[in-house]
Amino acid sequence: MTHSQQHMLEALMLAELGRNTVAPNPMVGCLIVKDGEIIGRGWHEKPGGPHAEVMALLEAGDRAKGASVYVNLEPCSHHGRTPPCVEALIKAQVAEVHFPFIDPNPKVSGQGLATLHAAGIKTFVGEYAAEARKLNEIFLHYIEHKRPFVIAKWAMSLDGKLVTAPSDSRQITGSKAQSHLHGIRQSISAILIGAETARTDNPQLTSRLPNAMAQPVRIVLNASANLPLDLKLFSNELPGKTLVVTSPQASILWCQQLIERGIEVIKLSADAEGRIELMPLLEELGRRELSSLLVEGGPQILKSFMVQGLVNKVYAYMAPVIISELPIKQKVVWEQIEACGDDYFFAANLRKE
Repeated sequence: MTHSQQHMLEALMLAELGRNTVAPNPMVGCLIVKDGEIIGRGWHEKPGGPHAEVMALLEAGDRAKGASVYVNLEPCSHHGRTPPCVEALIKAQVAEVHFPFIDPNPKVSGQGLATLHAAGIKTFVGEYAAEARKLNEIFLHYIEHKRPFVIAKWAMSLDGKLVTAPSDSRQITGSKAQSHLHGIRQSISAILIGAETARTDNPQLTSRLPNAMAQPVRIVLNASANLPLDLKLFSNELPGKTLVVTSPQASILWCQQLIERGIEVIKLSADAEGRIELMPLLEELGRRELSSLLVEGGPQILKSFMVQGLVNKVYAYMAPVIISELPIKQKVVWEQIEACGDDYFFAANLRKE
């Protein structure tokens, strides 16, 4: 690995520090190096805050003159909530700037590169482009499509069951899977369930990790406007915001009662079967700058997103248990897990619960 590659990897690691706070902006990290020494580090922490390049330049100070800059996204060249980063780099008289790919954002795309060239600053484009794109896959999708990056999540048993029994809200997965899920919840913009899941599971849809830095917007679809008002989702004691999506035919009284509880209600068109249409929903969330959406269920909601080709990523948790149609359940003792080409082979012993 070259020194240049190592520096770009460090910039990517710095960018990761903004994962839970930076949306809908991209995660960006910056490293400034001179004579083999790192003289400045920075990352973008939150919308409206200083960009990574500015933070790194502040640390580097006058030593930035003639230095090399490594940043995981093309430096911006437009005035937004903050001044253009290219202006700060030019003013600091850096010698060269490395970044993985051209930012697809129309406000930036290629303009940062051109501005740096015009100022006589060398540029190097392409180092760790695949890794940098994956890091900001949510931002890149949001910029291109103007709607959230959709993650479908479910937990299931080895025999493909999503629930243990009808009207049974017991969790299939264990504590480590639950902790992992709560980590995901605090890194995404919004989380969505359908009315049946809201009614049966009565979830809070919050990240319950200690010192959670952010909470997703909680969204429940209820076209028929018939959910009970005492659900946990409708408590004004929950952190963050809850949004109910219903149809234009929803009861005015029901909607008003939710609004009085601090719940925002929006009305969107329903399809022939009375379900909220998903593409208009995603477009509305995009207008609200919600760049990512975690769809947690239930099965019909997940199926609808999948059938309509709206899912970008899947998080599937498989628990070592078999839930059959019989009253007897069996846990699994793993013996072997090995790759079989693109698939995985599981071998296990079973025992009664």
